[in-house]
Amino acid sequence: MEKVSDADLSREAATAADGGRGGGDKESEMDVDDLALELLETVETVQSFSDYRRTQRKECHNLIRRMKLAVPLLEEIRDLEIPVPDDVCARLYRLRTAFTAAKKLLRCCHDGSKIYLALESEAVMNRFHFVNEKLTQAVDGMPYDGLCISDEAKEQLELMCSQLKRAKGRTDTQDMELAMDLMVLLSQKEEDRNANSCILERLAKKLDLHSLPDLGAEAMAIKMLIKERSGQNIESTQQIISLLSKFKQNAGIEDCDGLNEIMLPKYLEKCPSLMIPNDFLCPISLEIMTDPVIIATGQTYERSSIQKWLDAGHRNCPKTRQPLAHLSLAPNYALRNVISQWCMKNKVELMKKDSLVNSKPKDHKEEIETLVQDLSSLHLDTQRKAVKRIRMLSKENPENRILIAKCGGIPSLVSLLSYPDSKIQENTVTALLNLSIDETNKQLITKAGAIPPIIGVLKGGTMEARENSAAALFSLSMLDENKVLVGDLNGIPPLIDLLQNGTLTGKKDATIALFNLCLNSMNKTRAIKAGIVKPLLQVLDDKQLAMIDEALSIILLLSTQSDGRAEIGELSFIEKLVGYIRDGAPKTKECALSVLLELCTHKPSFLLVSLQFGVYEHLCEVAESGTQRAQRKANSLLQLMRKTGQIL
Repeated sequence: MEKVSDADLSREAATAADGGRGGGDKESEMDVDDLALELLETVETVQSFSDYRRTQRKECHNLIRRMKLAVPLLEEIRDLEIPVPDDVCARLYRLRTAFTAAKKLLRCCHDGSKIYLALESEAVMNRFHFVNEKLTQAVDGMPYDGLCISDEAKEQLELMCSQLKRAKGRTDTQDMELAMDLMVLLSQKEEDRNANSCILERLAKKLDLHSLPDLGAEAMAIKMLIKERSGQNIESTQQIISLLSKFKQNAGIEDCDGLNEIMLPKYLEKCPSLMIPNDFLCPISLEIMTDPVIIATGQTYERSSIQKWLDAGHRNCPKTRQPLAHLSLAPNYALRNVISQWCMKNKVELMKKDSLVNSKPKDHKEEIETLVQDLSSLHLDTQRKAVKRIRMLSKENPENRILIAKCGGIPSLVSLLSYPDSKIQENTVTALLNLSIDETNKQLITKAGAIPPIIGVLKGGTMEARENSAAALFSLSMLDENKVLVGDLNGIPPLIDLLQNGTLTGKKDATIALFNLCLNSMNKTRAIKAGIVKPLLQVLDDKQLAMIDEALSIILLLSTQSDGRAEIGELSFIEKLVGYIRDGAPKTKECALSVLLELCTHKPSFLLVSLQFGVYEHLCEVAESGTQRAQRKANSLLQLMRKTGQIL
């Protein structure tokens, strides 16, 4: 970073504040006092934010900690009774610019869309780099001459400078698990992914998008994001809406048309500045209510929305979480009249909603209890029918999955995994896959000893049973202790075999299971020894499979190991990486650059090989016009080439 000259700062100060206290007049003194006070208030404001989105929480806390280090200096400047030099005044104005950007970023990470912040994590990280750069420009080399500033305040500011310099030199570590999960869910061909529900459950937990209030707040945040974007970033917006719809389904909330529910209503498109009273909006749909009803807790909802909530088996208030004393819905005529009058006054036309058919889902408790008993029947046909029905029920909704476990279904199912009947085995492993979507069930399935027989089915079952076994191992290995257990029980080689010889669905299930397992360092070594590299390279060439990004993500994990780099670093693979950097989709370019950087960092001879394949020109192009993450990787490779003397 170029250091700003004192002359530049003086000119900036003269323009911004007409000399600050240097002019000696009372109004200038008040200007500097107000400026210092404003900066202190900004620090106080950002400290008041209660919490931050999990994906950026660490960076937010680091940024606030650095901002707080400037407080002693600002307090002393505020209390000074002598004129403040022009160059110091200029630094304060630069600090205000940095603090303003920091506050906006922190607010976004406090109440912005969780899905947006996860999906655009690289772009958000770039904003943190920008803020750190602005802070450094403001405080590095702060001129203290002529100021009576204490040594303690100077030490705090020097500590702030040191932390900012360390932050600039630190390499970002991408959350590989999060990136892979998003990659799989947003893949165009996902209908044949057995593990999607498990991935969705993990993402919902990581992003805190389980409960109705969380999803309602997320919907509102997305609406605000859409409004701010004003028709820009359409593809990203559609991905965000698609993911929200999936999260709602995962939480048991019926969402037939998620796009229409999230996009701004027609009445807001015509008049986007229209301020709608909060009391007019249903807490579930966040739309103006046309048929408001009161439930037992006294809260008001749109009739169709709360009825869907109740029909899904919920017996508490979506907003307050209080249990409902009864399920009666009382029309809120007073509110409906007020809404009607307001709509007439503001010329708002509300679309009439179709009347809801009261069809409550069947309570399956008695059926499930009987089915669990039938799993232990002496009659083969009875067992077959029972396990097939449990498979279907476990797929329907979260309530069924919990109920099957409570009725003791998991141990009975596990005992059937070793049964010689192929259909029973196939339906059993699929039922356990469905049940494992529930976090508590994962632990119950593990305690019941399911992992060894699931690996057995993976080795010798029917192709569908093998596919679902791979998906089940992926789901169960979301628990870190199970990653180790699957590796110890030699579960990696049959997954590699499925990756090499399975159907399209089998290869996809094996790929995401192997990625998850290779997040454990011991499993990386196991996978390399079991021969994972060759089938991964075959996946790269399989256009029908269309899993280049996923395969490159696993290769990136393996390339952190010396034996992995030895297996991967063939000339043909380096040439393939250069091709992806040249012609790949944006995400593919990011993955290829990450792998090449990892390989070249540990073995500089790969740099020369990649240069021979013409990578330099493509790196310059990506550094100029690629995604933010791709630009950083490309620049790191270019710096490495200069450092090792490969280029000037």
